[in-house]
Amino acid sequence: MLLPLVFLQRLLHREIQIIFLLLTRSKPLTIGLFSILFFPGVTLHELSHFLMAKILRVRTGKFSVIPRTLEGGRLQLGYVETEQTDVVRDSFIGLAPIVAGTLFIAYAGIYGMHLDTLWRVFQNGQLNLFFMGIGLLPRVPDFYLWFYLTFAVSSTMMPSESDRHAWLPLGLWVAALFVLALLAGAGGWMLNNLAPLLDPILRSVALLFGLSNIVHIVLLLPLFMIHQVLTYVMQVDVR
Repeated sequence: MLLPLVFLQRLLHREIQIIFLLLTRSKPLTIGLFSILFFPGVTLHELSHFLMAKILRVRTGKFSVIPRTLEGGRLQLGYVETEQTDVVRDSFIGLAPIVAGTLFIAYAGIYGMHLDTLWRVFQNGQLNLFFMGIGLLPRVPDFYLWFYLTFAVSSTMMPSESDRHAWLPLGLWVAALFVLALLAGAGGWMLNNLAPLLDPILRSVALLFGLSNIVHIVLLLPLFMIHQVLTYVMQVDVR
């Protein structure tokens, strides 16, 4: 569920930027509109970095949610300066946005859009009620607001390249410890004691990532059509 989300996020961002650029014919205005659209998600992303750094007692510097263009034409929507520490704390700080984003999507899905009821109906095999419930979703109070916030947060919660700089060494350490545990004969114990605890957690996270994928797919199709229509009408395209 995570890998498709990374691909869909980049594809959706590209389509939105192209549409804004075709409509405005202005790169600065396109950047401004794009940053406004994703402002809630960017704010949560950077705030989660900041709060995690404070929790782990890591010194912080400048905090910004104002977009800026980097070398190579890349766009940075926000940033938080943090002191570089050990790989464990750096990894947790880098991981904070995806944790905060997942928690928000869970809240929006359960309490904002009441998708837990739809999920139970689907699990029970009541497909008629399930599709009927999907048709009634727009009548849920503030549905469109929750849908927009879910889109904005899920589309900006992925850690950036700088957020992931400490993941490789930490991942190697964890993998080494896991292999040592298996060699020491702890495989059966982990299967009996850890698997029952981790399995429902990982299933829930996969479900939330799946919801994010669905939101991106629902928006990607009409945005792609808008892109094609604008290209045809204006006789110009952006590559």
